[in-house]
Amino acid sequence: MLTLDNIAGRFAYDEDHEAFRQTVRSFLQKEGVPNVDAWERDRLVPKEFWRAAGEIGMLCPTVPEAYGGLGLDFGYNAIVDEEMSYNGVPAGFSLQSDIVADYIVHYGSEEQKVEWLPKMVSGEVVTAIAMTEPGTGSDLQSIRTTARKDGNHYVINGSKTYITNGQNTDLTLVVAKTDPDAKPAWKGMSIILVESDREGFRKGRKLDKIGQDAADTSELFFDDVRVPITNCLGEEGKGFIYLMSQLPQERLSIAVSCQASAQKAFDETVAFTKDRKAFAGVVFDFQNTRFVLADLKTKLQVGWAHLDWAIKRHLEGKLTNEEGAAAKLFHTELQWEVMDKCLQLHGGAGYMNEYPIARSWRAARVTRIFGGTNEIMKEVIGRSL
Repeated sequence: MLTLDNIAGRFAYDEDHEAFRQTVRSFLQKEGVPNVDAWERDRLVPKEFWRAAGEIGMLCPTVPEAYGGLGLDFGYNAIVDEEMSYNGVPAGFSLQSDIVADYIVHYGSEEQKVEWLPKMVSGEVVTAIAMTEPGTGSDLQSIRTTARKDGNHYVINGSKTYITNGQNTDLTLVVAKTDPDAKPAWKGMSIILVESDREGFRKGRKLDKIGQDAADTSELFFDDVRVPITNCLGEEGKGFIYLMSQLPQERLSIAVSCQASAQKAFDETVAFTKDRKAFAGVVFDFQNTRFVLADLKTKLQVGWAHLDWAIKRHLEGKLTNEEGAAAKLFHTELQWEVMDKCLQLHGGAGYMNEYPIARSWRAARVTRIFGGTNEIMKEVIGRSL
C-alpha cells in the first residue's frame, strides 16, 4: 500500500528533507491532529498554533537567514504541505509560506522585509492576500478596489471576499487599482500592504463553507484606509506582473496538498474496507472493491511520480506557468476522483461526518476552484499549444 512513508522511488527529496518531514509529522500529530475537531467546531485555528509551528521552523522555511528564516528550498515547503494535508490539519500555512513570503522576498523593500518576514517566520504575524472580490473571481483585471494617492499616502476603498486567513490576518497584501484608467487594465494594478490595525480596515463575517470548516475564509472591507506609499509592494503598476510571476509555485503548492490528501483517503479506505463486514465477509473481498482500489492505487502512483518531477523542475527554476497549471489541473482532478470513489466504498458511513472520508470529501471540492478554476487552467494550457 502506498503511504507517505513507503512510496517507492520518490526522487524530489534528500535525507535532510526527510529528517525535516519527521519533525513536522511529529509536531502535527502531537499539536495538530488532536485539536482538529475542536477547531472545526470553532471554525478557526487559533494563533497559538501558528506560533508553535513557527518555533520549530515550519513557517516560511525559504525565507533567507538574514530575515529570520532557514534559507531552505521549496522542497521543505512541499513537505509541510504534504504533511498538513495528509494529517488533515487545516491551518493556512501554505498561503503564508508558499505565496505571501515569496512576494515579500522577491518584491519587497528592505524595510518591508526586515519588518515583516521575521514575524511571519515566527508565527507572530499571520498574513493574507486579497485578490478576489464579490463580483470578480478569476478575472483579476476587473477588480474594483482602488488605492488613490493623497500626498504621501494611498487611500484604499473596496471589498474582498473568499480571503484565506481573513479573520486571523495581521497583514494583508491587497490587490488594488492605483490607476483605474490604465489601458490595458492590468497596467494599473498594484499590491499594497495593509496592516489590520489601520483605521477603516474591517474584517467581515467568517464565511460559511460546505467544507474546510476550520479553515479561515472571510470578507474584508476597506473604507478610506490610509497607508503610506512605502506600503506598496515593489513598483506601482507592476502588481499584475508580480501575481502572474508567482503562479507556478502557488499552483504547485495546491497540487502537492491535493496529492497528499488523496493518498490519505485511499489509505483510510483500504483499512475501512478490510474491516467492514458484509455478506459473511468483508467489503475488501468483493472483486469490485479491489478493482476500484487497484485503479486508484495506479493513478496515485503516477501522480506521485509527476509531482516529484514538478517539484524537482521547480527547484531548478524551470517550472513554467503552463506546467504549474497542468499540475494544479491534474492533481485536483485526481483528488476528486479518489475522494468520490473512496466515499462510495464506505457506503452509508461515507456520508456521515463522524468518518474522516466525509470531511475529506467536502474539503476537496474547492480545490478545483481556488488558485484559478480548472477551466482557467485548461485555457492557460491551451494558449500554449
